[in-house]
Amino acid sequence: MCANLTEEAEAIGWYEQRISVETDAKARAIMEDSLGEEYKHFSMELEFLLLAKPQWRNIARGILFQDGDIVENGEAAEAAAASGGPNPAQPGADDVSLGIGSLKEHRP
Repeated sequence: MCANLTEEAEAIGWYEQRISVETDAKARAIMEDSLGEEYKHFSMELEFLLLAKPQWRNIARGILFQDGDIVENGEAAEAAAASGGPNPAQPGADDVSLGIGSLKEHRP
């Protein structure tokens, strides 16, 4: 699954590069639609891995959707995971949910 995640990230990069130079609006719209699919696939694969890998999930929980400095949050989350303690950024570190809610409820 990690290889799939990498491939999705590469596909996102390719679409973003191509979209940035595409002058035809119809072609750009098609590529933007495809890019949305890549975002969905990347997110689904990431969620699978976070559910399957508790340490990865706990570190991610301390970084994703947190206020403050990303690097500082990452260092604190990594230290908490290494010590086996709860992540100070999120109560209930053993909870499977990342606490970000449903994306379906937040469509623009």
